[in-house]
Amino acid sequence: MNTSCLSFTARSAFQRGAVALACVVVGISSHAAPTVSRLTPPSELFASGRAAPIIARFLPDQRFDLQATVRPDQADQSITAARFAIDGKALDLPVSMHTCTTGCLPKVPTNAAIASIRAVSVTTPGVHTFSVTATQADGQTVTATGNFEVVPLMHGGRKVKNIIVLLGDGMGAAQRTAARIVAGGYAQGKVITPLAMDTFPVTGMVKTASLNSVVTDSAPGMTSYVSGNKNNNNEEGVFPDDTVDPFDNPRIEYLSEYLHRTQGKALGLVTTADVFDATPAGNAVHTSNRGAGTGIVDQYLDDRGMTGLSVLMGGGRKWFVPATVAGSARGDRTDYAFSDTEAHTAQIVKRWGAAAGRLDKERDLLADFQAVGFQYAPDKTALDAVDPNKTEHLLGLFAHSNMNVALDKIDGRRSKLRGQSGRVVEDYGFPDQPLLEEMTAKALAVLARKKNGFMLMVEGASIDKQAHNMDTERWMLDTIEFDRSVSVAKEFAATHGDTLVIVTADHECSGAALIGGSRVSDARLQELVREGGSANIRDKVVGVYEQAGFPKYLIGTDGYPETTNIDNRLLVGYGANSDRFEDWRTNERPLQDSQQPFVKKEPLSAYPAGPMARDVDGRFQVTGQVPGDSAVHTATDIPLSAYGPGAWAFTGVMDNTDVFFKLAQAALRGAVVPEGFGLAPASAKTRAKP
Repeated sequence: MNTSCLSFTARSAFQRGAVALACVVVGISSHAAPTVSRLTPPSELFASGRAAPIIARFLPDQRFDLQATVRPDQADQSITAARFAIDGKALDLPVSMHTCTTGCLPKVPTNAAIASIRAVSVTTPGVHTFSVTATQADGQTVTATGNFEVVPLMHGGRKVKNIIVLLGDGMGAAQRTAARIVAGGYAQGKVITPLAMDTFPVTGMVKTASLNSVVTDSAPGMTSYVSGNKNNNNEEGVFPDDTVDPFDNPRIEYLSEYLHRTQGKALGLVTTADVFDATPAGNAVHTSNRGAGTGIVDQYLDDRGMTGLSVLMGGGRKWFVPATVAGSARGDRTDYAFSDTEAHTAQIVKRWGAAAGRLDKERDLLADFQAVGFQYAPDKTALDAVDPNKTEHLLGLFAHSNMNVALDKIDGRRSKLRGQSGRVVEDYGFPDQPLLEEMTAKALAVLARKKNGFMLMVEGASIDKQAHNMDTERWMLDTIEFDRSVSVAKEFAATHGDTLVIVTADHECSGAALIGGSRVSDARLQELVREGGSANIRDKVVGVYEQAGFPKYLIGTDGYPETTNIDNRLLVGYGANSDRFEDWRTNERPLQDSQQPFVKKEPLSAYPAGPMARDVDGRFQVTGQVPGDSAVHTATDIPLSAYGPGAWAFTGVMDNTDVFFKLAQAALRGAVVPEGFGLAPASAKTRAKP
């Protein structure tokens, strides 16, 4: 008998009825039956029998894949056919069948089959059911049903032409507040100079859970905003499946793809990370493995006809040069190639219009970008020389992998002005890197000429990376660098009234907490560090409540603190940290970055390997709450601020997937002011009396 029927008596009345119906449908008597172990899109109706909550939601005509994993009831049986239906109507679209004799996860039987229909879309708003009916070789059938929603769009005002999404990776409320204290300063409890993001008129809070965890990583943290759907951790623009191929998962159409297909909009991606990283890739690339760098960067170029990619800037040069070049990270194991003889992947090419790809670790991707018209900037000097009036497509790669952080870039520039060594940036071999605000300004200058408008994503990546490292001053300055990019975007939107800007994060990182301020001068702090121990570095330094006062950082003409080693400095603790040593002073060098190709060679090999290898002399060890040598992401809600037409939609507490539909509403049907907002001033009769 079907295992569903075996557990019949242990189920609720609703579930018993559903199981009884399923047993009738498959014609079960005393024999076993095939089963559907996975149905995609994800659905509570399939998973638990409950019709709510609705997990998968789409725009009218947004494309997505249908898929089911079907397991025969016996080892000598096979699945011979499958058909899909929506709202009871069979789909007249090609169904591909992949048998699991090869290419499936170990937990899946080798005689199981994965049935897929690629690039389905539904235009009618509302909740819809979808089903798969699979047939076994002996004639038995099984049917499984799920549901999804097509979200209606309202008639609005003027359509938004341009969308700018500024994402501070790992930036929670504490990171924003710390940047405000350092860059803006306080006087008698009032902020002297607010952050640019603080001047946005609307702010809400965002719930950040991924499809498979309350704690998201950056991949689904980004893709939720630009696909309207939850992804598993480590996955980008796809639903989970049962194959091992990281590029064949069921796809969801990104906002960039949708807007390029329907409106001809361009896409720009700017980051301080390696461009293959989760946040930029989570706007344009479909993969279940955020680490598959060769295939990710190849898809940027090969699928630009789907995304409208026109600007790509950040680090990551190691993926663009052939494998034989020193420092290259290209390899066949991280590449993709869709077989034209295997329908499971061939339909991705045919139905989605995706490039077939090939295993080409010796590809000169840098040359290929330039061959199709991308102007290439390898450093700030070259970027400054780019004439946006003569540039349609721009590629900037300013480091082998992740770019250096703002603290080290600023130190390099100031050292150069003093005729000194640039220290960290010279150790990395890239002393002429642009700041994020400079990349943002150039990207906007290029994209502004796109007649159909654009979508631009700008990421401050190392707010997260340095919070993982619990390197306080480095993430503080990266948050300031990010906010200066917010200012650039706001200025653009102020002169382009058809531009909507949101500034948010994918998640919070490290559980950062602004615990107070130092009670001593920096000179005295150094003395206490030499004396060492918690009795000196903690008990004699940490000032809480009124003892914290108002830390006063002097801001230089370049917009960044003259020094972060000030008297009575801001002190930060962590609630999601690993073990570390702490002395409260700015670390001269960052931790080793394992993504850098030359990290194990001098001079980078001399950098601290982890948080237990720095600040050791002070002998003040802080015990962490998590294992390993890195702080981790948290499940904490994060703030989102909005500016421009459509901004008033981003109020209250929202799911991260809600953001997608609010952005799409503004771009497709025009900005809508939620009820109760944007009302005319009260009449004289109802106005409150003084």
